[in-house]
Amino acid sequence: MNFLWALLATVLVLLSPPGAAQMRIDVTGVGATQLPIAIAGFATEGRVPQDVAAVIRSDLARSGAFRVIDPQQTLSETAAVDFTGLKGRGADSVVAGSVARLADGRYDVRYRLYDTVRQQPIAGESLVAPEADLRLAGHRIADAIFERLTGEKGIFSTRVAYVTKEATRFRLNVADWDGENVQSPLVSPEPIISPAWSPDGTRLAYVSFEQRKPVVYVHVLATGQRTAVANFRGSNSAPAWSPDGRTLAVALTLNGLSQIYLINAADGANARRLTTSNAIDTEPAFSPDGRHLYFTSDRGGAPQVYRIPVAGGDATRITFGSGYNTSPRVSPDGRTLAFLTRRDGRYFVALKDLAGGAETVLTDGGREEAPSFAPNGRWVMYTTQAAGRDVLMASSTDGRVRQRLSSSLGDIREPAWGPFAK
Repeated sequence: MNFLWALLATVLVLLSPPGAAQMRIDVTGVGATQLPIAIAGFATEGRVPQDVAAVIRSDLARSGAFRVIDPQQTLSETAAVDFTGLKGRGADSVVAGSVARLADGRYDVRYRLYDTVRQQPIAGESLVAPEADLRLAGHRIADAIFERLTGEKGIFSTRVAYVTKEATRFRLNVADWDGENVQSPLVSPEPIISPAWSPDGTRLAYVSFEQRKPVVYVHVLATGQRTAVANFRGSNSAPAWSPDGRTLAVALTLNGLSQIYLINAADGANARRLTTSNAIDTEPAFSPDGRHLYFTSDRGGAPQVYRIPVAGGDATRITFGSGYNTSPRVSPDGRTLAFLTRRDGRYFVALKDLAGGAETVLTDGGREEAPSFAPNGRWVMYTTQAAGRDVLMASSTDGRVRQRLSSSLGDIREPAWGPFAK
């Protein structure tokens, strides 16, 4: 393990066809409490290219929070519901819906969520989506159901970024949370690392070696436009977005050793040095309120996580449970720190309660890297090794549910979970 992992990339292709790198997802474990829900097939007129109800079933089942019941029937949102029969099958709620093709080629997707005990609707809406967004419509419905029944925001319509490596070919990929609908905005014969989502989900920052040196770029996903925002002498690495999307924290070697700087996210201007040490300072991560930066430093003799005010001041050591702790990431509510910890020569993802100080080891593989929180703070994604390959894992923060995502395009590295969809 090297917390200053090697850098990046010559661009060959700016966009590959959607779906070219579909992934396989395997789920183990269940939540502490599972809510039983029946999801009927959605009524359709003629052929519909996407089974929206199947997307909803898959999302809710993979969350670990639901026990999904398939009533083996098609049920529109306006049809009469056999509440007694569904309750007899153990369902506390039921989802019914329809998908209808409109004259302009788009689809009207409707659903209704019923409480089988009270025998009345408790949620529902209509979404109009083009054919390409039918899966997204299913994800959004699953989000709404999840929030209505659990009180927490769902993450099913979010996206993840990650890097795949096959032989000498590297891809920066963007996919739905479940690994489907993969697109590759960057393909290169050189390594690609450190993708980081902008807070609005429209841009990715990453590092590229296409100029024969590490340079930080900001990439607009909708247009493919890229801007080199950190192209200073020496190494430019580890970009991290401020919560308002205006600033990037980066690790630069302007004075020989890696130190943390703040730059404008739009053009890299107004570089301001934040850390000053005779050590390696790298891997910055903003706190959700934007007031502090967490970072990795070996100023104490070995890598540990520190925190420093963005306005300037002294750095405070945060991690103590091991002689080697790196890669800090802060949960969206600011209460928990995820980081890598070395124990007995193996590397695990650990969680630290920032208020109480307690540390717990979340993973058990021993080959973990690159933790990243889901935007609701209930999941942590990271890479590990399985059957000799690098794969993505996502674990609920209580450790009860885990998902393994593997790709047909080779090893998977550098995951970054995107923000909630706007």
